[in-house]
Amino acid sequence: MSELNPYEKSLDGRPVPEILAATPSTLAGLIEIIGPEKSAAPPAPGKWSPAEIISHLADCELVFAFRLRQTLAEENHTIQPFDQEKWAAQYGRISAAQALEVFKAMRGWNLQLLKNVTAEAAGRTVTHPERGTMTFRTIVETMAGHDLNHIAQLERIAATKA
Repeated sequence: MSELNPYEKSLDGRPVPEILAATPSTLAGLIEIIGPEKSAAPPAPGKWSPAEIISHLADCELVFAFRLRQTLAEENHTIQPFDQEKWAAQYGRISAAQALEVFKAMRGWNLQLLKNVTAEAAGRTVTHPERGTMTFRTIVETMAGHDLNHIAQLERIAATKA
């Protein structure tokens, strides 16, 4: 596993743009299967509920949007890390449907950006204080692996009877 992309192991061999484009509908299908009541309930003590997972994905999409744009706009930009647990403190008041709408909008905006990125721009470097120097492309691959990691969590929840 790459230290630059901690979600590399989650990638499944599909082209990254395909994964990124499919995620919103995949999430919508899983939330429909899980249902509103089960979406609000954590699957185990100390674990995020499906709604909280979707809220996390929406927040991360916002973070990825900023990181991608900063990488394109600034030479040798340093990424600002964030504490996902502190951000998650607000998730309890957000439904899966609300979070999914935000995620869909942000993902659509990011996909628009990605359609226009040249190969040269995809190789631009950025530094993550905890992971080191990476490229724009690495950020995009991280997005896809992160998607698949959380989709797998939601699939396990969807597969349980309750």
